[in-house]
Amino acid sequence: MFTALIVKPLFNLLVLVLAIIPGHNFGLALIVFTILFRLALWPLVKKQLHQAKKMRKLQPELKKIKKLANGNRQKESQLTMELYKEKGINPLGTLPILIFQLFILIGLNSGIARIIKDPKNIVDFAYTPLQHLGFMHHLATNINSFDNTLFGVVNLGKSALSHGVIYWPSLIIVILSAAAQYFQGKQLLPNSKDQKSLREIMKSASKGDSADQSEINNAVGRSTQYLLPVMILLFTISLPSALSLYWLTSGIVAYMQQASVLKEDEEELEELADEKKNTKEIPEAEIVVKKSNSKKTSNKKSNKGRKK
Repeated sequence: MFTALIVKPLFNLLVLVLAIIPGHNFGLALIVFTILFRLALWPLVKKQLHQAKKMRKLQPELKKIKKLANGNRQKESQLTMELYKEKGINPLGTLPILIFQLFILIGLNSGIARIIKDPKNIVDFAYTPLQHLGFMHHLATNINSFDNTLFGVVNLGKSALSHGVIYWPSLIIVILSAAAQYFQGKQLLPNSKDQKSLREIMKSASKGDSADQSEINNAVGRSTQYLLPVMILLFTISLPSALSLYWLTSGIVAYMQQASVLKEDEEELEELADEKKNTKEIPEAEIVVKKSNSKKTSNKKSNKGRKK
């Protein structure tokens, strides 16, 4: 069922891109497919990012709840859930999105692995309508014409490290994909100079100090900022570089998508600041007008008194 519902549709979408792009280069097809795939997931990704943004905005209020509860876990949990309900936030709202993306990622890796393992799968595993395309007919009769490179420079079927031998073009892609993951994770972390490290939090907790959940989340986030790129590096260094190319392209597009959402947030903050500024200016203007009017009336009265 997983193959029929996820692996095969993704595989055939990649094959369709490969069949219609000029030159039928596998590397270019993988880049175009990844961009299209990330754009298709944009509504889910945007929802996930906005949910994370809302959770970050609630951190000051969650700290107040923690102080108000004064160590009472049940009261703290109840007040927290009431706050989430009031703000319309579901703490587990992003979980289905993450699970869906994980399934898609596994299916995509499986589809790419099929092509790398045996290029004949491009024809054999394709839907019947795709098999009637001109490129597919040509590939069926001459499978050696399949170009599994990135613009003729990198063999995407080769891994960066195999039997102790380094394939440098593939290693460069692997390193760049890990770097893209690093900057993608760093982009979402809050910038604060007074943040505590996970070691400092654990040290304080051992002395009996209660740990702040927001500080723990930020510390874990900073730890995974380095952990995920290292895991990707170790995981993909022995796999065909086609998978690393997917990770690299996906990381770059994801970085741009996150930048777009963060820019929207900055514009919202600027608009709110302008609104507050305007609302503050209006009463001050009214006060000035009232003062000037009162001065005029008092001057008129004094002038009348003099005339009399």
